[in-house]
Amino acid sequence: MFSRRKTELVDPAEALPGRSTPAFPLPAQHEVLDAPLVTDDVPDGLEVAIFGLGCFWGAEEIYWQVPGVWSTSVGYAGGVSPNPTYEEVCSGRTGHTEAVRIAFDPEQVSYADLVKQFFVVHDPTQGMRQGNDVGTQYRSAIYYTTPEQEQTARELTKVYGDEIARRGYGEITTEIEPAGAYYYAEPHHQQYLHKVPNGYRCHANTGIAFPETA
Repeated sequence: MFSRRKTELVDPAEALPGRSTPAFPLPAQHEVLDAPLVTDDVPDGLEVAIFGLGCFWGAEEIYWQVPGVWSTSVGYAGGVSPNPTYEEVCSGRTGHTEAVRIAFDPEQVSYADLVKQFFVVHDPTQGMRQGNDVGTQYRSAIYYTTPEQEQTARELTKVYGDEIARRGYGEITTEIEPAGAYYYAEPHHQQYLHKVPNGYRCHANTGIAFPETA
């Protein structure tokens, strides 16, 4: 029964209540990049992308190294309960993914390139898991912030889906939804692999490059 709960999205009526304000304060500064951690407001010309691709520690590390990325954070997206904690998200009773929020300069790195990176650094066919990490919080997700991002995400999902199907993989299970509320994760999760360089990384992936013709 517990296993079934971990791999089934919670009914909103049964979700944890959450809280009206965050359960913890956040640091002002990103540990790696010369930028603020909280990017609810970004400088003119920048955009925000939000992805769920398994454990958010390794996902954030990948994206903070991409040229053109201004700031990153880890948090909780696509769920029901406001201001959840990590333990609540991992219970499967808030509906959130472990997500990475990326503020980037589209003049230096395109949203399409961020989506392509998303597909090749995790396995988008695994449903409610990534590798040995099992649960709804590990599902594959793209939360778009503009209509243009949605169009790009859907087009590239089809391109990569066709490519991996040709190689014998199953269907992509990535959910593509408008970005709703994003809740920043606890301070010790932010830039975790900078603080703990030998920490856990889950990079389950198909091993299939994104087609160069896309």
